[in-house]
Order: sequence, then structure tokens, then C-alpha cells
Amino acid sequence: MKKLLLAVLLAWPVAASAQEAAQPEPAAQPEVQSVAERNKMLYSLGFLLGDNLKRQLILDNEDDYKALSQGMRDSLLNKKSQTDLEAYKPDIIKKYQDDAKTISAKREAAQQEYMANFKKEKGVKTLDNGAMIKLSRAGKGKTPKADATVKVHYTGTLIDGTKFDSSRDRNEAFETKLTDVIPCWTKALQQMKPGSRAKVVCPPDTAYGNRPVGQIPPNSALVFDIEMIELGA
Repeated sequence: MKKLLLAVLLAWPVAASAQEAAQPEPAAQPEVQSVAERNKMLYSLGFLLGDNLKRQLILDNEDDYKALSQGMRDSLLNKKSQTDLEAYKPDIIKKYQDDAKTISAKREAAQQEYMANFKKEKGVKTLDNGAMIKLSRAGKGKTPKADATVKVHYTGTLIDGTKFDSSRDRNEAFETKLTDVIPCWTKALQQMKPGSRAKVVCPPDTAYGNRPVGQIPPNSALVFDIEMIELGA
């Protein structure tokens, strides 16, 4: 996850005369900068591809990483494969399937542990659909009805803290009807008054269920930090 980009340094000859010194420097620096930025962009792309692979495959050691990266490098450089690709396709498919089961089982166990621990925390209220809410600030006024319009700020993460969305990052509050959001929100926001703030934990079946959504894998428990700004008409 860490990056080290090669800096390109250009040394220009020292001007031998006052006239040369007065001339503007050659326009090489912008090119160097663009190369550096391109390298950063491509590094970021590689990192994201690796992150995606990491979510789908179990790579146990340095030899795994080397073999995988060598295969990718040879392919990108249009080199001939060092293996019979067709012969290994069944093994590749089986690895994806086996690893998916293992990763899913580990994630499910971690989610169940996270939700069980959160449920034990002081002040947590479990709602009738399984969603859980813990108010950190009470707020004032009325709570919304199930079909009300609300304006909120929120940050959404997976249980490991991976952020997948945030109105705060966009610096723009989110306005919605409670009938148009996931069931977890519909129930949890009815517990909140204007000015209140809460941590809301949504079991998978109150969120997106077995549907993958953006960075959210299927069957994910979601965690939201929600601040109720105001109720709509």
C-alpha cells in the first residue's frame, strides 16, 4: 500500500554569460512533472487493481506475490506465457471459488462478532428489523415519521473502517425521503431528532443484502455515523 516513485532530476549547465543567465530556463520541468504525475496515476491504478485482487484471492506469501506479478508483467509486456494457460484455467477457477468461500466465511464471522460486541455497548438500541443505533447527541424536537423527508450528514464504512461514502467529504448534506433509503436507515432515522448524532449499524439484510454496490461486497454489514440536520416538510 505504500509508494515510492522515482524522481527525475535534470541538471542544467550554468550560464557562462550575463545574457545566457537572463534567458528563461528551458521548459523541461512541466514535462518532468507530467511524467511524475503519470507514474503516480499508474501506481494508483496498480494499487487499486491489487486491492481488488486481494478481496477476491488469498495470497499467502512472497512467492505468491512474485508469481502473480510476474504473470501480469509478462502479459502487459506482450511476452509469451511461461505456462500452458488453457491447462491451468480449471485450477484458476477452482482457486477463485475456494478463496471466495473462505473470504466470505471469515468476513461473516468478523461481522457477527462486530455486531454482537456493538449490541453489548451501553446505550445501544436494537430495532425491530435488527438495525442498531447508539445516540451520541440527543437533539431536540420531533422524530420523523416513516415517510418523512430528512436532511442529514453521514459517513458510511464497512466494519473494518473502509469508507465507501460520505456527505461530509462532499461538503453537501443529503436530503431524502425515508421511503427511498435502505431499511436500516428508514428505521434508525425515526429514532433521531434534529441536531442528534448517532452510530448506526446495519445488518446485511437491512442494507444491500447479497447485492454488491460499489466498494460494498455482497452481504456486508454497514456502519454509519449520521447527524440529523433537519426534518423536511
